[in-house]
Amino acid sequence: MKLSNWDEIIMRSGYIAIVGRPNVGKSTLLNRILQQKISITSSKPQTTRHRVLGIKTSVEAQAIYVDTPGLHKAEKKAMNRIMNRTAVKTLNEVDVVLMVVDSIIWIEEDELVYLRTKQANASVILVINKIDKIKDKERLLPILQQKSDLNFFKQIVPVSAKSGKQVEQLEREILKFLPEGIAYYPEDQITDRSSRFLVAEIVREKLMRQMGQEIPYSTTVEIEQFEEEEKLNRIAAIIWVERDSQKNMVIGKQGLRLKEIGKQARVDIEKLLHTKVYLQLWVKVKEGWSDNERSLQSLGYGDGAKSEFGDK
Repeated sequence: MKLSNWDEIIMRSGYIAIVGRPNVGKSTLLNRILQQKISITSSKPQTTRHRVLGIKTSVEAQAIYVDTPGLHKAEKKAMNRIMNRTAVKTLNEVDVVLMVVDSIIWIEEDELVYLRTKQANASVILVINKIDKIKDKERLLPILQQKSDLNFFKQIVPVSAKSGKQVEQLEREILKFLPEGIAYYPEDQITDRSSRFLVAEIVREKLMRQMGQEIPYSTTVEIEQFEEEEKLNRIAAIIWVERDSQKNMVIGKQGLRLKEIGKQARVDIEKLLHTKVYLQLWVKVKEGWSDNERSLQSLGYGDGAKSEFGDK
């Protein structure tokens, strides 16, 4: 039941950043907490490129989770620099930080994230994810002790974002560190992102899952048309690549790969929008877009703006 004075109720409310190196399961954790798919996932690192809010509201609290791009050491292109800036900036704007690591593995990039979180003015919880992959659970004990001895983390919580194991326990720990205050968002809102953004991300997810290791990092998706009718949404999207050879690979022989990407995307988009969808995809070339800050901003990276991409 909705409350008429919702924005006046005193509860626990605040922002929680989910940070970590690429591919440790940050987006999977957010989707598990929300019980709804907000952030796209794939087995490839750096799937998440944008900051995405996921809002979970209960009677006692409103927890606003901020999924961030994976912090990484290499900044070969402008896109990598923007992604790192986005993640670092988020650390200075939240009440709680979840530093997510991949099971018992702690590598150089995890150390980079750890040093970044030490600069944040927030309570930091270490989340040891993918514990379902650890057959001998006793192997966790030395890691737990070692990280506890740092005297930095407020809590250390092993979880499996994939199965949901101990995720509710993690949520209970988070609530302890949220300040009292009123809700920031309506009680039925689950994200700050528009349907257009979520649709573009779904197309990009299917693209990443279909392609090999190199191509996905030279592609992005832009929604060109989004028309809502009574029983049908008409959507047209452009898949931008950097070279003609990449364009041919995305389209595939006789257009079969592009058709499969569209087919898989349409299924998920219809689930998101709760309506039938007519989806059209085109592949176009813009050389060097991923290393051009103006082009990146036009596609919504960083501050974002209206697209200025030309046609080819």
